[in-house]
Amino acid sequence: MDSDMSTYDAIVFPADDRPPHVVPLMTTAVSLPTVYAEPYRCGRAPHPEVYMDYIADQLGSHAWQYHLVEALDGMIKKFPTPYILFYPVISRDGMPFPVNKCIREIQGQRYDEARAWRGNLVVAKYRDTAYSAMIDASMADFPIIKNYLSTHLSPS
Repeated sequence: MDSDMSTYDAIVFPADDRPPHVVPLMTTAVSLPTVYAEPYRCGRAPHPEVYMDYIADQLGSHAWQYHLVEALDGMIKKFPTPYILFYPVISRDGMPFPVNKCIREIQGQRYDEARAWRGNLVVAKYRDTAYSAMIDASMADFPIIKNYLSTHLSPS
């Protein structure tokens, strides 16, 4: 493996009928002085697009966006090890991504078609609130993410 590539375990929430599962999230080195957004502060560029079906292949990080998961509703303090949820925004054919069935089921009566999470979601975990390093997520993190998704609609 190239020394500029590293992988960290992340959780994928597939849009189809597959259950959420852990995958190796590939990252590549980036230049820190030019990048300030949370996913890149650790000096690594994540590549969640690898797990996003129907995403525009040639756009790289421009085809997805991210959402910070720093606390659950009612929490006074943020998580010491926050998460970033990556979601697709540009499909290869210009059509909308399919509604994420797993998250639709998690949201139950709170589900809103107009603000539904669409496509495969990838959740990465970070070592601290400064997003200074990625760490491995595991299915032990699943209940936290599930709780968050049960009360939060898609930002787009």
